[in-house]
Amino acid sequence: MRKKTGLARLICVFFVCLLLLGYNFYGRFLKNTQINTEETVSFDIEEYDSEPLYTDSAVNAQSEETTAKPDNNSQSKTETSVTASASGNVKGKIVSRYISPYNAGLSYNNVYVKNSTELKLDIKKLLSSQLEFKIKKSDSPQVLIMHTHTTETYMTEDTDCYTDAYSSRTRDKEKNMVSVGNIVTKKLNEAGIKTLHDTTEHDYPKYTGSYGRAAKTINSYLKKYPSIKIVLDLHRDAVTSGESDKVKLVTEIEGKKAAQVMLVMGSQSGSVTNFPNWQENLKLALKLQQMLETKYPTLARPLSLMSKNYNQSLTTGSLLIEFGTDANTVEEAHYSAELVGDALVSLLNTLT
Repeated sequence: MRKKTGLARLICVFFVCLLLLGYNFYGRFLKNTQINTEETVSFDIEEYDSEPLYTDSAVNAQSEETTAKPDNNSQSKTETSVTASASGNVKGKIVSRYISPYNAGLSYNNVYVKNSTELKLDIKKLLSSQLEFKIKKSDSPQVLIMHTHTTETYMTEDTDCYTDAYSSRTRDKEKNMVSVGNIVTKKLNEAGIKTLHDTTEHDYPKYTGSYGRAAKTINSYLKKYPSIKIVLDLHRDAVTSGESDKVKLVTEIEGKKAAQVMLVMGSQSGSVTNFPNWQENLKLALKLQQMLETKYPTLARPLSLMSKNYNQSLTTGSLLIEFGTDANTVEEAHYSAELVGDALVSLLNTLT
């Protein structure tokens, strides 16, 4: 009996030793094969909901593009940054990047498109097609500018890190998307293109349901001003690198840093229905993409075509434009707003 007990103890000790050796080896293996998250960039186009449009339940509060990767389009840019002076504890670095449009999956004549749908696109044909509307220079509003996520904001200074004192949202209209919209609105109105700017906070106090509330706002303007041809929903993006670092997307235009912009377009594809005229919006978007690249090369990232709606089914001239990220500065975003405003004036003048 004692021999059997001793043998059992030896077997137990043997298995315990094997478990310890295995745990030690496994830990070292994971450490040696850990992914370098510094090289991973994710693009966060926040809360783009699916059909149907007009209820809070239709809005998905989670990001739809957090898993998208730059496909070698992302290039680091070396620049001198100002030491962070904001109060609070440092949470992560701010990394400057530039997303090249020139490696996009589809391209034609200064138009670059990232097609995330199963749809086949003929960019040449779409560019050459006439739009369903003309722009009239009169007292009748032609353009509506609004913001589904009005309180999205930017950094107030050019820093190399951010702290827990920083918030990516603010109700301060001098620093959030209203300030960007003000610049574009002014550019269009000064060019004789009557433009209205709605500053409703669709994402405050509740973020979920922003697109449903924005749809009601858009429809109220379309009912009151049936002359409106174009609806511009101006946003800012959010891009991360690794677990805590933020990415600012910048390029240099005429010797000055500008936040890169991106057109995000929906389509009737995947699970999206009731969007039969999506190509009319895309025609306008492609023309603007071409104008941006012609006037200000590198300002625009590739146009992103998604299986989403974004309230763009409400008109045949709806565009969603992202201005930089939450790591760009207010100054960089405002400069981009001036450039986009100029490009829009040049484009819309051809549609009169």
